[in-house]
Amino acid sequence: MRYVQAGEHRLIVLDPDQQTLKQVVHQAGYSGRITKEARRVSIEVSPREPDGPLLLFDASDPANLGWFSRCQFFVDSVSGVVLQTPLVVANCMKGSGIDRERLRVSVSTELPAGFRLPGKRGLSEQVVYAMLYNFLHALRSTGVALCGTSGVLPLTGGRRRKLPRPGARKSTATKATRH
Repeated sequence: MRYVQAGEHRLIVLDPDQQTLKQVVHQAGYSGRITKEARRVSIEVSPREPDGPLLLFDASDPANLGWFSRCQFFVDSVSGVVLQTPLVVANCMKGSGIDRERLRVSVSTELPAGFRLPGKRGLSEQVVYAMLYNFLHALRSTGVALCGTSGVLPLTGGRRRKLPRPGARKSTATKATRH
């Protein structure tokens, strides 16, 4: 971890070790493909022993109230940001729908210098490794709440939102009713 001055902005720059990330993903019970990008490291994870969908669920569905009360992680469905963390999630596609056994998790490697985790804890690579492990573990045990109705789609739970067909436009016309 290091600090960088970019004009008037000061940034925390993380440099997570790819081998350590692989070990963390493996210890959490997943296999993953790691890709290093400009300002993040992306990991496409899937359980080594699939036994159902990952527990990323729609928090607004009343049927998921029991899961919601146990959650440690909450995801903004529009941006994919795991709230109060440097993690971002995205769905993986499988054919014409989403793959309920895979998820793309990205770790932001450039953050504002004032970025703090809950409890005003500072950020380091070791903290990111622990947070990533806890997040992956929650996807298989207690669940992760998805807050919002657009963007990232839930992988389990009651309501299922459908993906729009490629090239399909929303119709603004309404059906006429006969009296």
